Amino acid sequence: MNATSAQVPEHREHTLTYHDGEVRTVRVADLEVPYPDGKLIVSRTDPAGIITHANQAFVDLSGYSREELIGQPHWILRHPDMPAVAFKDLWDTLGRGEPWQGYVKNLRKDGSFYWVFATAIPNVRQGRVVGYTSVRRKPSRSKVNECTALYARLRAEELST
Repeated sequence: MNATSAQVPEHREHTLTYHDGEVRTVRVADLEVPYPDGKLIVSRTDPAGIITHANQAFVDLSGYSREELIGQPHWILRHPDMPAVAFKDLWDTLGRGEPWQGYVKNLRKDGSFYWVFATAIPNVRQGRVVGYTSVRRKPSRSKVNECTALYARLRAEELST
């Protein structure tokens, strides 16, 4: 199912607080946009997570233009269903200089969502991290189902504390 103007789902507003203290209100719809077969999403960020490169598959699936993506924090794609602990694990792993892999539910510009299986690696030049590269591919539906249940439980725990 594609997110088209003929299929306008109901939106809910969520307020998200990011690790840097920034607060943002997002509109979310219960509409999944399927990950296209045979595509790889590739992006690069600087050490602070600011997008410096976005390939066409990233542009297409996110619903943002390349100009809207470049210079923005990668967290603009954070879906409110994603538990903070998942991103803590990502940043802790990258901080050790190790690659990270995981399943991520991303928020599109129009409020719909898509799932990815992501691999993120630090870009090291002369012994120094100069940024990160992330490659996302189509996730298996069984893993998405597992993560949906796990992330719902983790988010409920986060919200109850």
